[in-house]
Amino acid sequence: MSEIQRYAAIVEYNGRCFHGWQKQKHHNNELSVQAALEAAISLVANHPVDVACAGRTDAGVHATRQVIHFDSHARRSNYGWIMGINTNSPPEVSIQWLEPVSADFHARFKAKARCYRYFINNAPYRQALQHDQMTWWKYPLDADRMHEAAQALLGTHDFSAFRAKDCQAKTPIKTMHRIGVKRWGNLIMLELEASAFLYHMVRNIVGVLLPIGEGHKPVEWMADVLASQSRVAAGITAPGDGLHFVGVRYPEEFAIPSDPWGPMMIEPLLAL
Repeated sequence: MSEIQRYAAIVEYNGRCFHGWQKQKHHNNELSVQAALEAAISLVANHPVDVACAGRTDAGVHATRQVIHFDSHARRSNYGWIMGINTNSPPEVSIQWLEPVSADFHARFKAKARCYRYFINNAPYRQALQHDQMTWWKYPLDADRMHEAAQALLGTHDFSAFRAKDCQAKTPIKTMHRIGVKRWGNLIMLELEASAFLYHMVRNIVGVLLPIGEGHKPVEWMADVLASQSRVAAGITAPGDGLHFVGVRYPEEFAIPSDPWGPMMIEPLLAL
């Protein structure tokens, strides 16, 4: 038998038909992204395979650059792995990159930062296209007010006010490296990069930004909610439809590709 080799891969998926990333121990009829990938990779490897990811996503949440790793003694070319996994995966899941990596690489524990984007269709009427990849909010939003409020989250803080009660993270202390809100026509995008995120943290941040954008709450409310360290002081949990996991940063030694589009690169794309 060949030696065990660790592989890293970048995965894209549409979360609409999945019950989140993590396998469901007591709900075998609810498909998860992890279960779908493990089934596909195991077929290609011809032995059972366990998969670890950089950040577990909730039900309905999408990913453009989720990073995973798995171990196998099977020998396949990178192309063979990718085509085999994609052929045996649901159409909503696709491997975009795969390479052998050193045994000390870990998709979760070696990550230095994670990046999410949240898309809002701020039009008076709901969209028909990409309705499962954007959150529709029909009430007018001031993206500049939302951006100003979001800056209160920069730096290292206790993010308990944005933490869901089922969160299993050992600590609510996280570092927000960058955060911004931009508008293009009816499309509003929130982009966040942090050391790590708590369960529902991004969606709860959006839940605070929405009433600020509507003008029902002052810009300073974000700082007040953060300082309260209490979930009851915050707003709603925004829908998962508009949330996308878009990148992970690792030490350069692992040579994991970062987001090829770079930060805020949606602007020139929409201008085409």
